[in-house]
Amino acid sequence: MGPTRNPGFEDGHWTSHDGLRLHYRDYGGGAGRPPILCFPGLTRNVRDFEGVARRLSPDWRIVAVEFRGRGESAYARDPMSYVPLTYMQDVEALLAELKIDRFVAVGTSLGGIVTMLLAAGGADRIAGALLNDVGPELDPAGLQRIRTYVGKNSWHPTWLHAARAVWEANGDVYPGYVLEDWLGMAKRLYRLNSAGRIVLDYDMKIAEPFRVPANEAAPDMWAMLDALAGKPVLVVRGGRSDILSQAAADRMVARLGDRAELATVPDVGHAPTLEEPAVAHAMDRLLDKVLREPVTA
Repeated sequence: MGPTRNPGFEDGHWTSHDGLRLHYRDYGGGAGRPPILCFPGLTRNVRDFEGVARRLSPDWRIVAVEFRGRGESAYARDPMSYVPLTYMQDVEALLAELKIDRFVAVGTSLGGIVTMLLAAGGADRIAGALLNDVGPELDPAGLQRIRTYVGKNSWHPTWLHAARAVWEANGDVYPGYVLEDWLGMAKRLYRLNSAGRIVLDYDMKIAEPFRVPANEAAPDMWAMLDALAGKPVLVVRGGRSDILSQAAADRMVARLGDRAELATVPDVGHAPTLEEPAVAHAMDRLLDKVLREPVTA
Protein backbone atom coordinates (compact mmCIF):
# COMPACT_ATOMS: atom_id res chain seq x y z
CA MET A 1 0.00 0.00 0.00
CA GLY A 2 3.05 2.26 0.06
CA PRO A 3 4.25 4.72 2.70
CA THR A 4 1.90 6.50 5.06
CA ARG A 5 1.32 10.08 4.02
CA ASN A 6 0.04 13.07 5.90
CA PRO A 7 -1.67 15.16 3.28
CA GLY A 8 -2.70 18.71 3.90
CA PHE A 9 -6.10 19.97 2.95
CA GLU A 10 -7.89 23.22 2.37
CA ASP A 11 -11.32 23.95 3.78
CA GLY A 12 -13.75 25.19 1.16
CA HIS A 13 -17.34 26.38 1.17
CA TRP A 14 -20.11 26.67 -1.35
CA THR A 15 -23.70 27.88 -1.29
CA SER A 16 -26.72 25.66 -1.79
CA HIS A 17 -29.70 26.61 -3.94
CA ASP A 18 -31.57 27.58 -0.75
CA GLY A 19 -28.75 29.72 0.62
CA LEU A 20 -26.92 27.40 3.04
CA ARG A 21 -23.17 27.70 3.47
CA LEU A 22 -21.82 24.17 3.04
CA HIS A 23 -18.36 22.80 3.73
CA TYR A 24 -15.89 20.49 2.00
CA ARG A 25 -12.26 19.48 2.45
CA ASP A 26 -10.01 19.58 -0.59
CA TYR A 27 -6.88 17.43 -0.54
CA GLY A 28 -5.16 18.80 -3.62
CA GLY A 29 -3.21 16.83 -6.19
CA GLY A 30 -4.00 14.42 -8.97
CA ALA A 31 -3.03 16.59 -11.92
CA GLY A 32 -4.50 15.12 -15.07
CA ARG A 33 -6.73 12.72 -13.16
CA PRO A 34 -10.41 13.07 -12.30
CA PRO A 35 -10.87 14.09 -8.65
CA ILE A 36 -12.35 11.66 -6.14
CA LEU A 37 -15.48 13.04 -4.46
CA CYS A 38 -16.31 11.37 -1.15
CA PHE A 39 -19.84 11.38 0.26
CA PRO A 40 -20.40 10.28 3.88
CA GLY A 41 -23.13 8.33 5.62
CA LEU A 42 -26.23 9.64 7.35
CA THR A 43 -24.70 10.96 10.58
CA ARG A 44 -21.13 11.29 9.36
CA ASN A 45 -18.84 14.02 8.06
CA VAL A 46 -15.61 14.72 6.17
CA ARG A 47 -13.44 13.23 8.91
CA ASP A 48 -14.49 9.74 7.81
CA PHE A 49 -12.29 10.09 4.72
CA GLU A 50 -9.04 11.15 6.39
CA GLY A 51 -7.60 7.65 5.97
CA VAL A 52 -8.57 7.47 2.30
CA ALA A 53 -6.97 10.86 1.69
CA ARG A 54 -3.83 9.90 3.61
CA ARG A 55 -3.38 6.89 1.36
CA LEU A 56 -4.31 8.36 -2.03
CA SER A 57 -3.34 12.05 -1.89
CA PRO A 58 -1.49 13.75 -3.55
CA ASP A 59 -1.55 11.19 -6.36
CA TRP A 60 -5.28 11.85 -6.46
CA ARG A 61 -7.23 14.96 -5.56
CA ILE A 62 -9.71 14.07 -2.80
CA VAL A 63 -12.73 16.29 -2.17
CA ALA A 64 -14.61 15.20 0.96
CA VAL A 65 -18.14 16.61 0.99
CA GLU A 66 -20.03 17.54 4.15
CA PHE A 67 -23.78 17.32 3.62
CA ARG A 68 -26.04 20.02 5.07
CA GLY A 69 -26.59 19.62 8.79
CA ARG A 70 -23.26 17.90 9.43
CA GLY A 71 -19.93 19.14 10.71
CA GLU A 72 -19.12 22.64 9.48
CA SER A 73 -21.99 22.74 6.97
CA ALA A 74 -24.93 24.92 7.96
CA TYR A 75 -28.02 23.36 9.44
CA ALA A 76 -31.11 23.47 7.25
CA ARG A 77 -33.99 25.76 8.13
CA ASP A 78 -36.42 23.14 6.84
CA PRO A 79 -35.63 19.68 8.28
CA MET A 80 -37.61 18.03 5.49
CA SER A 81 -34.80 19.08 3.14
CA TYR A 82 -32.63 16.41 4.77
CA VAL A 83 -33.33 13.94 1.95
CA PRO A 84 -31.16 12.38 -0.80
CA LEU A 85 -32.60 14.46 -3.63
CA THR A 86 -31.64 17.68 -1.82
CA TYR A 87 -28.15 16.37 -1.05
CA MET A 88 -27.78 15.59 -4.75
CA GLN A 89 -28.79 19.14 -5.64
CA ASP A 90 -26.26 20.46 -3.14
CA VAL A 91 -23.52 18.38 -4.77
CA GLU A 92 -24.58 19.60 -8.21
CA ALA A 93 -24.00 23.15 -6.96
CA LEU A 94 -20.55 22.16 -5.68
CA LEU A 95 -19.61 20.58 -9.01
CA ALA A 96 -20.55 23.82 -10.74
CA GLU A 97 -18.62 25.87 -8.16
CA LEU A 98 -15.44 23.79 -8.57
CA LYS A 99 -15.93 23.38 -12.34
CA ILE A 100 -15.69 19.60 -12.05
CA ASP A 101 -17.11 17.85 -15.10
CA ARG A 102 -15.79 14.32 -14.47
CA PHE A 103 -15.06 12.59 -11.16
CA VAL A 104 -14.82 9.33 -9.24
CA ALA A 105 -17.63 9.03 -6.68
CA VAL A 106 -17.05 7.31 -3.34
CA GLY A 107 -20.27 7.02 -1.35
CA THR A 108 -20.76 5.37 2.02
CA SER A 109 -24.35 4.37 2.84
CA LEU A 110 -26.38 7.58 2.27
CA GLY A 111 -23.46 8.83 0.18
CA GLY A 112 -23.88 5.83 -2.10
CA ILE A 113 -27.54 6.69 -2.64
CA VAL A 114 -26.47 10.21 -3.60
CA THR A 115 -23.90 8.69 -5.95
CA MET A 116 -26.59 6.68 -7.75
CA LEU A 117 -28.79 9.77 -8.06
CA LEU A 118 -25.88 11.76 -9.51
CA ALA A 119 -25.23 8.99 -12.04
CA ALA A 120 -28.88 8.95 -13.07
CA GLY A 121 -28.66 12.70 -13.60
CA GLY A 122 -25.62 12.48 -15.87
CA ALA A 123 -23.63 9.25 -16.09
CA ASP A 124 -21.00 10.60 -18.50
CA ARG A 125 -19.40 12.62 -15.70
CA ILE A 126 -18.91 9.53 -13.51
CA ALA A 127 -15.45 8.13 -14.23
CA GLY A 128 -15.92 5.37 -11.66
CA ALA A 129 -17.79 4.72 -8.44
CA LEU A 130 -17.45 2.99 -5.09
CA LEU A 131 -20.70 2.10 -3.33
CA ASN A 132 -19.91 1.33 0.32
CA ASP A 133 -22.38 -1.02 1.98
CA VAL A 134 -25.40 0.35 0.18
CA GLY A 135 -27.48 -0.48 -2.83
CA PRO A 136 -30.86 -0.01 -4.46
CA GLU A 137 -32.38 -2.48 -2.00
CA LEU A 138 -31.91 -1.79 1.73
CA ASP A 139 -32.58 -4.31 4.48
CA PRO A 140 -35.56 -3.11 6.61
CA ALA A 141 -33.97 -4.54 9.77
CA GLY A 142 -30.89 -2.36 9.37
CA LEU A 143 -32.96 0.72 8.58
CA GLN A 144 -35.00 0.15 11.71
CA ARG A 145 -31.81 -0.16 13.77
CA ILE A 146 -30.60 3.18 12.45
CA ARG A 147 -33.95 4.79 13.23
CA THR A 148 -33.55 3.77 16.88
CA TYR A 149 -30.52 5.99 17.41
CA VAL A 150 -30.35 8.72 14.77
CA GLY A 151 -31.44 12.10 16.08
CA LYS A 152 -31.06 11.19 19.75
CA ASN A 153 -28.80 13.79 21.28
CA SER A 154 -26.10 12.79 23.71
CA TRP A 155 -23.06 14.39 25.28
CA HIS A 156 -20.05 13.19 27.25
CA PRO A 157 -17.61 14.87 29.65
CA THR A 158 -14.48 13.19 28.21
CA TRP A 159 -13.37 11.47 25.03
CA LEU A 160 -13.06 8.20 26.93
CA HIS A 161 -16.73 8.44 27.88
CA ALA A 162 -17.60 9.11 24.24
CA ALA A 163 -15.48 6.18 23.08
CA ARG A 164 -17.25 3.89 25.54
CA ALA A 165 -20.65 5.02 24.22
CA VAL A 166 -19.55 4.39 20.64
CA TRP A 167 -18.30 0.92 21.63
CA GLU A 168 -21.56 0.07 23.37
CA ALA A 169 -23.53 1.06 20.27
CA ASN A 170 -21.23 -0.47 17.65
CA GLY A 171 -19.40 -3.34 19.28
CA ASP A 172 -21.10 -5.90 17.05
CA VAL A 173 -20.36 -3.83 13.94
CA TYR A 174 -16.60 -3.71 14.55
CA PRO A 175 -15.87 -6.68 16.83
CA GLY A 176 -12.13 -6.42 16.27
CA TYR A 177 -11.80 -2.83 17.49
CA VAL A 178 -9.63 -1.90 20.49
CA LEU A 179 -9.74 1.27 22.61
CA GLU A 180 -7.62 3.28 20.16
CA ASP A 181 -10.08 2.48 17.37
CA TRP A 182 -13.09 3.50 19.47
CA LEU A 183 -11.40 6.78 20.40
CA GLY A 184 -10.71 7.45 16.73
CA MET A 185 -14.32 6.72 15.82
CA ALA A 186 -15.58 8.96 18.63
CA LYS A 187 -13.48 11.84 17.32
CA ARG A 188 -15.01 11.41 13.89
CA LEU A 189 -18.56 11.31 15.25
CA TYR A 190 -18.39 13.94 18.00
CA ARG A 191 -17.06 17.46 18.49
CA LEU A 192 -16.17 19.59 21.50
CA ASN A 193 -18.71 22.41 21.91
CA SER A 194 -18.25 25.85 23.45
CA ALA A 195 -19.48 24.59 26.83
CA GLY A 196 -16.74 21.97 26.95
CA ARG A 197 -19.09 19.08 26.25
CA ILE A 198 -18.44 16.40 23.68
CA VAL A 199 -21.53 16.27 21.46
CA LEU A 200 -22.63 14.57 18.25
CA ASP A 201 -21.54 16.57 15.21
CA TYR A 202 -24.82 16.77 13.30
CA ASP A 203 -28.24 18.37 13.41
CA MET A 204 -30.58 16.11 15.35
CA LYS A 205 -33.35 17.11 12.93
CA ILE A 206 -31.81 15.00 10.14
CA ALA A 207 -33.85 12.18 11.69
CA GLU A 208 -37.22 13.76 10.92
CA PRO A 209 -37.56 12.76 7.24
CA PHE A 210 -35.62 9.53 7.80
CA ARG A 211 -38.30 8.36 10.21
CA VAL A 212 -40.88 8.55 7.42
CA PRO A 213 -41.04 5.04 5.87
CA ALA A 214 -39.56 4.78 2.34
CA ASN A 215 -38.16 8.33 2.59
CA GLU A 216 -34.54 7.21 2.89
CA ALA A 217 -34.10 6.89 -0.89
CA ALA A 218 -35.70 7.75 -4.19
CA PRO A 219 -38.19 5.42 -5.89
CA ASP A 220 -36.86 2.62 -8.12
CA MET A 221 -33.21 2.83 -7.13
CA TRP A 222 -32.42 -0.15 -9.38
CA ALA A 223 -33.09 2.12 -12.34
CA MET A 224 -30.69 4.66 -10.80
CA LEU A 225 -28.02 1.97 -10.41
CA ASP A 226 -28.38 1.07 -14.08
CA ALA A 227 -26.84 4.44 -14.97
CA LEU A 228 -23.52 3.03 -13.71
CA ALA A 229 -23.71 -0.12 -15.83
CA GLY A 230 -20.56 -0.74 -17.84
CA LYS A 231 -18.48 1.68 -15.77
CA PRO A 232 -15.71 0.79 -13.30
CA VAL A 233 -17.65 0.20 -10.06
CA LEU A 234 -16.61 -1.28 -6.75
CA VAL A 235 -19.35 -2.52 -4.44
CA VAL A 236 -18.11 -2.86 -0.85
CA ARG A 237 -20.07 -4.93 1.64
CA GLY A 238 -19.47 -5.59 5.31
CA GLY A 239 -19.74 -9.31 5.94
CA ARG A 240 -21.95 -8.59 8.97
CA SER A 241 -23.97 -5.84 7.26
CA ASP A 242 -27.65 -5.49 8.14
CA ILE A 243 -28.16 -2.90 5.39
CA LEU A 244 -26.81 -4.54 2.22
CA SER A 245 -27.57 -8.26 1.92
CA GLN A 246 -25.28 -10.67 0.12
CA ALA A 247 -28.04 -11.39 -2.39
CA ALA A 248 -28.54 -7.69 -3.16
CA ALA A 249 -24.77 -7.14 -3.54
CA ASP A 250 -24.46 -10.09 -5.92
CA ARG A 251 -27.40 -8.82 -7.95
CA MET A 252 -25.82 -5.35 -8.17
CA VAL A 253 -22.54 -6.68 -9.56
CA ALA A 254 -24.32 -8.93 -12.05
CA ARG A 255 -26.45 -6.03 -13.22
CA LEU A 256 -23.52 -3.60 -13.50
CA GLY A 257 -21.50 -5.83 -15.82
CA ASP A 258 -18.00 -7.24 -16.04
CA ARG A 259 -16.27 -4.02 -14.98
CA ALA A 260 -17.89 -4.18 -11.54
CA GLU A 261 -16.32 -5.90 -8.54
CA LEU A 262 -17.58 -6.91 -5.11
CA ALA A 263 -15.26 -6.62 -2.10
CA THR A 264 -16.55 -8.13 1.13
CA VAL A 265 -15.00 -7.20 4.47
CA PRO A 266 -15.38 -10.13 6.87
CA ASP A 267 -16.34 -9.50 10.50
CA VAL A 268 -17.42 -5.91 9.84
CA GLY A 269 -20.98 -4.62 9.80
CA HIS A 270 -22.43 -1.40 8.45
CA ALA A 271 -20.26 0.14 7.24
CA PRO A 272 -16.62 -0.62 6.36
CA THR A 273 -14.26 2.33 6.88
CA LEU A 274 -12.61 1.87 3.43
CA GLU A 275 -9.26 1.56 5.22
CA GLU A 276 -9.41 -2.23 5.48
CA PRO A 277 -6.64 -3.88 3.38
CA ALA A 278 -9.13 -5.81 1.21
CA VAL A 279 -10.96 -2.59 0.37
CA ALA A 280 -7.77 -0.61 -0.21
CA HIS A 281 -6.50 -3.16 -2.74
CA ALA A 282 -9.89 -3.31 -4.48
CA MET A 283 -10.03 0.49 -4.56
CA ASP A 284 -6.60 0.55 -6.20
CA ARG A 285 -7.93 -1.80 -8.89
CA LEU A 286 -10.94 0.48 -9.38
CA LEU A 287 -8.74 3.55 -9.79
CA ASP A 288 -6.48 1.68 -12.22
CA LYS A 289 -9.56 0.95 -14.35
CA VAL A 290 -10.46 4.65 -14.18
CA LEU A 291 -7.02 5.65 -15.45
CA ARG A 292 -7.43 3.26 -18.40
CA GLU A 293 -10.97 4.47 -19.10
CA PRO A 294 -11.29 6.26 -22.47
CA VAL A 295 -12.55 9.79 -22.06
CA THR A 296 -15.32 10.69 -24.48
CA ALA A 297 -16.11 14.22 -25.49
